[in-house]
Amino acid sequence: MRKLIAGNWKMNGLTADIAEARAVAAGLAAAGGKADVMICPPATLIARLASALENGPVAIGGQDCHAEAAGAHTGDISAEMLADAGASAVIVGHSERRTDHNEDDATVRAKAEAAHRAGLLAIICVGETEEERLRGAAADVVTAQLSGSIPDGDPGRIVIAYEPVWAIGTGRTPTGDDIAEMHHHIHRHLCDRFGSAGEEIRILYGGSMKPSNAAEILAIAHVGGGLVGGASLKAKDFLAIVGAAGGL
Repeated sequence: MRKLIAGNWKMNGLTADIAEARAVAAGLAAAGGKADVMICPPATLIARLASALENGPVAIGGQDCHAEAAGAHTGDISAEMLADAGASAVIVGHSERRTDHNEDDATVRAKAEAAHRAGLLAIICVGETEEERLRGAAADVVTAQLSGSIPDGDPGRIVIAYEPVWAIGTGRTPTGDDIAEMHHHIHRHLCDRFGSAGEEIRILYGGSMKPSNAAEILAIAHVGGGLVGGASLKAKDFLAIVGAAGGL
C-alpha cells in the first residue's frame, strides 16, 4: 500500500508561500517516488495552488468543510466549493476543530458525508488528550470517535489520521510501542466494520512528525503515512519526510 504524506498548513500561508509548494512538486517530479503527497493549505490558497501544481505529483486538500452544500453560513466553505477550487480531499475532525469549535463526532461524520457527496477523500482525525491517556482511556476514546465519526458508504474514500492531541505542536512524540498499539487498535476496528475493505484504509500518524523521527514512525506496522503540521511549511523538511516514506 502506498503511504500518504499530507501537509496541514493550518492557519499559515500567503501568496509568497506558493513557492514552497512549487519546490515540493519540483523535488517529487525530479525523483519519482512511491508515496502519495498532498498539501492542505488555507482556503485562500487552494485554487491558486491547484492551478500552480496542476497535473503534478502533489494533490491539494482542504482543512475543513461545512456539512451543507450551500446556504446561509457566513464564513464557512462547503465540500463542493473545495472541489470546485481544485481540492481532492478534506481534513475533518482535526483536534483543533474539535476543541476550538466544539465539534462532536456527529458533526465530524456529517462533514465526512459532505466530503463524499462532493467526491472528496475524507481524512477523518481521531485522538486522545493527555488526561485521557493518563487515566487509561485512550483506546476507548478513539474507538468512540471512530464509531461516531466515520460515515457508512465507500471505505475507499476514507483515510484515518491518528493524532495524540498532547503531541500536536509540542515536539513530544509517543513511543513507538504506543503508536503501534493504537494503529493496530484502529486497524482492527476498521476491519471489524468494513471487512476486507478495512485492510486498505490508510491510517496516518499525526503528532509532531518531523524529518528526525519520520523514518522510525513510518516503519511501524499499520502506519500508512503522516499528517504533518509545522514540518510541512518548508519544502526541505516536508520532502525529507516524503523521502522517509519512500516517496523520493
